[in-house]
Amino acid sequence: MAGVRRRRALGLLAFGASAATAGALWPTASGDRRVVAGRLGSPAPISTGSVPTSTGADPAPGSVPVVRENQASGHTWPPPDSRRPGVDDRRRQIQGYASATSVAHGQTIDFHVAVAPAGAYRITVVRLGWYGEAGARELLTSPELTGGPQPVPAPDPVTGALVCRWPVSWTLRIPDDWTSGLYQAIFTSARGWRGYAPFVVRDDRRAATLCVVLPFTTYQAYNQWPMDGTTGRSLYYGYRDGALDYQRRAFDVSYDRPYAGEGWPKHLDRDHDFIRWAERRGYDLTYATTEDLHSGRLDLTRHRGVVFCGHDEYWSRPMRVAAERAVAAGTSLAFLAANSVYWHIRLGSSADGRPERLVTCYKTSPDPGVDAAGPTTYWRHVARDGTHAEQGLLGIQYNGIVATPQPLVVASAQHWFWAGSGVADGDRIPGLVGGEADGVVPGHPRPTGVTGVTLGTGRYRTRSGLQRVQNTHLYETPQGGLVFAAGTLFWTMALDRAEHRDERVERATVNLMDRMVRPR
Repeated sequence: MAGVRRRRALGLLAFGASAATAGALWPTASGDRRVVAGRLGSPAPISTGSVPTSTGADPAPGSVPVVRENQASGHTWPPPDSRRPGVDDRRRQIQGYASATSVAHGQTIDFHVAVAPAGAYRITVVRLGWYGEAGARELLTSPELTGGPQPVPAPDPVTGALVCRWPVSWTLRIPDDWTSGLYQAIFTSARGWRGYAPFVVRDDRRAATLCVVLPFTTYQAYNQWPMDGTTGRSLYYGYRDGALDYQRRAFDVSYDRPYAGEGWPKHLDRDHDFIRWAERRGYDLTYATTEDLHSGRLDLTRHRGVVFCGHDEYWSRPMRVAAERAVAAGTSLAFLAANSVYWHIRLGSSADGRPERLVTCYKTSPDPGVDAAGPTTYWRHVARDGTHAEQGLLGIQYNGIVATPQPLVVASAQHWFWAGSGVADGDRIPGLVGGEADGVVPGHPRPTGVTGVTLGTGRYRTRSGLQRVQNTHLYETPQGGLVFAAGTLFWTMALDRAEHRDERVERATVNLMDRMVRPR
């Protein structure tokens, strides 16, 4: 990047130093900063019973890093709108990407930024979560940087991969006292344009009770950057004559490129819904990514429960093996969406050897790189006999796109899952089955030696006009763990979005989380 002044923040920025640079984007939001852990919908003192840790006795609320973090003053999220429209992929006013999906304390993360036209900009880092009525906390802002346009690479002629090789614009060392969570780097130009790049701060030093795994493999699979009608590629589409075309899709997609538009990945809202809700409830949380699960940086068995809260569709063989071993060891898993573990992928290195920078999935095309893990296609088709079908782990699996949201009809109302929600068998929760749905698919293996229960069903019509039955399902293992699958993309929306919020779904999710965090 011509004229870029590279800035480094290595060990300079702890909370005290960060506070001195905060306030560059928003006014501080007002309101009660307490974590809600009592009666649904009302602030209450934190109950020590609802914030257990993963080792020994449950800790006092003040010893839980996320609970302490949430009592800091927050800022409005999203940031107050400027008068400009959003950044677009044709003009690319300011866009950037991060060198990693997650980073631990003391490690560094690089940001690669392009600005058009050339000029000054800054990078602000915020943590997303629950801060009273606010949704973020600003931690630091970089010095003023200068940048210019960067090229859009040509797609690889074989795989379609678009790999940017933009120079490093700024490097951040993660302070030791930053709380694990979902972070956003916000790139703001002197002209007022804004772009974003998400990343996760891990806490490898401490095993929290619950680990939230964010699906960056799926974010990247859907990333159509640049959405310019010509060049952009995702694992879904390329372009032909200006229109999206499945046959022109990529087989490889790279993390070394911005996310389309302003930089907020598709489906990230579903994860953000749960994050805000869970932090408001006061659970002992830590955060990681699908890449951490793949690499082994994340050991699921260190936690009592693991939450896959969003649209977690793209899984490698090492991810699947790690999840199955965790279930066998008694760790509980919660899948709060649908269409999970649907596509089998490979995660590969960049050309310069950085691991987990390339997602490969040939889907319905022949896979020329088949290895011992099998072809990169539907999990249910990896083995000819269907033995790797995802419902062998989840209990249910994807069965369609919901044409119009439908009610979830409550089943097994006497089960502990629904305790305190006031529901009876046959009660209808309007609009909860939406987006995509899962159900029991005959002919494919299901978990054996476990106690399973259907907690709700929804009859719906697919976009192609077929009738399907959705299931919300849970099973308990002999080792004392459980596996829950919501079977709908709308579950987390019912936890935090005002227009979708439902206290019955909240109460059931509280019951689920509290059961997951109990000592085994």
